[in-house]
Amino acid sequence: MSKLTGKVAIVTGASKGIGAAIAKSLAAAGASVVVNYASSKTGAETVVAEIGAAGGKAVAVRGDVSKAADAKAIVDAAIAQFGRLDILVNNSGVYGFSPLESITEEDFHRHFNVNVLGLLLTTQAASKHLGEGSSIINIGSVVTRITPPGSAIYTGTKGAVDAITGVLSRELGPRKIRVNALNPGMIETEGTHAAGFIGSDFEAGAVAQTPLGRIGQPNDIASIAVFLASDDSYWLTGEQLLAGGGVR
Repeated sequence: MSKLTGKVAIVTGASKGIGAAIAKSLAAAGASVVVNYASSKTGAETVVAEIGAAGGKAVAVRGDVSKAADAKAIVDAAIAQFGRLDILVNNSGVYGFSPLESITEEDFHRHFNVNVLGLLLTTQAASKHLGEGSSIINIGSVVTRITPPGSAIYTGTKGAVDAITGVLSRELGPRKIRVNALNPGMIETEGTHAAGFIGSDFEAGAVAQTPLGRIGQPNDIASIAVFLASDDSYWLTGEQLLAGGGVR
């Protein structure tokens, strides 16, 4: 029996990149998975098809996590489709770097609405259905440790994720619900390619700072998410797990 057999998971922002890898890995470990997407229906349906082809169960559900009604609808879809909820992975996020003089109100609210408010709204909706032994995994970032120039807004959102993780671990701990942050370093995804990071001096600098000598791949993070979702990590809550190949 796989370690997540009988469990039901929601992974937000799971149409590509880290979210897609986590969704597929949770399914491979036995969980039924809600693959949430905000705009890429094709990407989410591809993830669902790959899970199904491998013998797993999944469904694609559209929803903008920064809107309370959508966050609730994502959770409601999980309950309607699979009858329960055990795992929530708050992966939805946006990122963009800009120097202090270029910061705008629009950039600030776009980042905080998705990366922070979205996490809170989805967790709020999910917490009504999570029971003893459930796991919430918030995807943060090692940027809170390395604080690169030009990342004030993005790093600010991930600092909030770390802080909120600690708060919610205390709030939900009495119900035996665990809450942890999983904080990747630089990962090769469609997003980092589109942003021009891959093959750039930025990537070279990231590799130079990484003791293991490379940037990460989505599956490097997905395997840790499976650990955090499973009973193997039953004594971990309120933690910030750095997953950056040794970057500090």
